[in-house]
Amino acid sequence: MIPLSVLDLVPVRVGDTPADAFRYTLDLARHADEWGFTRYWMAEHHNMTGIASAATSVVIGYVANGTKRIRVGAGGIMLPNHSPLVIAEQFGTLESLFPGRIDLGLGRAPGTDQVTMRAMRRDPRSAERFPEDVAELQAFFGPVTPGQAVRAVPGAGLNVPLWILGSSLYGAQVAAHFGLPYAFASHFAPDALMQALEVYRQYFRPSAQLQKPHAMVGVNVIVADTDDEARRLFTSLQQRFTNMLRNQRGQMSPPIDDIEQYWTPAEKHQVMQMLSCSFAGSRDTVKRLLDAFIEKTGADELMVSGAIFDHAARLRSYELLGEIGRM
Repeated sequence: MIPLSVLDLVPVRVGDTPADAFRYTLDLARHADEWGFTRYWMAEHHNMTGIASAATSVVIGYVANGTKRIRVGAGGIMLPNHSPLVIAEQFGTLESLFPGRIDLGLGRAPGTDQVTMRAMRRDPRSAERFPEDVAELQAFFGPVTPGQAVRAVPGAGLNVPLWILGSSLYGAQVAAHFGLPYAFASHFAPDALMQALEVYRQYFRPSAQLQKPHAMVGVNVIVADTDDEARRLFTSLQQRFTNMLRNQRGQMSPPIDDIEQYWTPAEKHQVMQMLSCSFAGSRDTVKRLLDAFIEKTGADELMVSGAIFDHAARLRSYELLGEIGRM
């Protein structure tokens, strides 16, 4: 099995607070560290009551401080929301505190809606400068040059590993141009997956960071002791995506016995298309499905999101997934 990593959106369950979500995240990260997962990433989202990772670099520090081996990082930081200097300083600080364990994945989406974008004082045109901002960020992490007027302190000379995130051909082209590893968000936007991987591999240019393409693919995985139990746990994620279609974003809901009573046929079709890179079942079932998916995509690594309401069931899912990774 190829390397497996964890994507944790730090979900806030119905009846819980963000403080509860942070405690569950750290507990899962400590277990993932023990179970042999490669990375533990969190993502920048804003104004979402069901996701607690808005201050992503702060949460990364919290998780890195509570773990020992696993790489911890952002999957990702939405770079147009920030100046490259500030991100270089934040992740230079993290790399200084936890050397050799920090990843920085970069996206160009806002991570929120238009109203919240205005509250963040984001320039709507900032996404157009994404490649230039990536280059500027790389320079801040590189060695200080003679006469350099502005430097990231800490950050300069630390060469924090950068990743490009995306769900379209654009991100694949940027990653290939800079010679950076590429993570595709097929766990919620799978339509362009195969074409994006082809573009990335075809146009990849070796760099100081990476000599050959490295593609990480996002998937939703829920593993339980039986197929029926896993399918029931999966209904929490199915409800979340249905609610997104209804423009009803909220906290994570508990699983239900009959998802067919929850969504309309049209909603079911759209949600299951968005969740087509999702695998729920027993350990043997998921192993078989993941093997076929890896063969199809040629993925070098899987970034696994496991949105499960019950914390104990979530731990069990990743424990079983860790066993799959060792099979």
